[in-house]
Amino acid sequence: MTTSTRMTAVWTVLVAATCVSWVLGATHRAGAVSAIALLAVAFVKVRLIGLHFMEIRGAPMALRVVFEIYVVAVPTALSVLVLTA
Repeated sequence: MTTSTRMTAVWTVLVAATCVSWVLGATHRAGAVSAIALLAVAFVKVRLIGLHFMEIRGAPMALRVVFEIYVVAVPTALSVLVLTA
């Protein structure tokens, strides 16, 4: 897959994820399930942007590991907070 084709595919997924976020949040009934779903979509987008547009995909392994831990740990912590609130 060429770089421009990959970037276009990632961009398309990001646009679709933005639409999903909008639909999930449009009801303004952000219960725990909706909030966690929105967090999941947001951090999928964070990961895609980091790997493909900020080029963390080709960064040194230590930076990539820290980034991947961040992308898992932050939404997990926020989800726990949402569920315990």
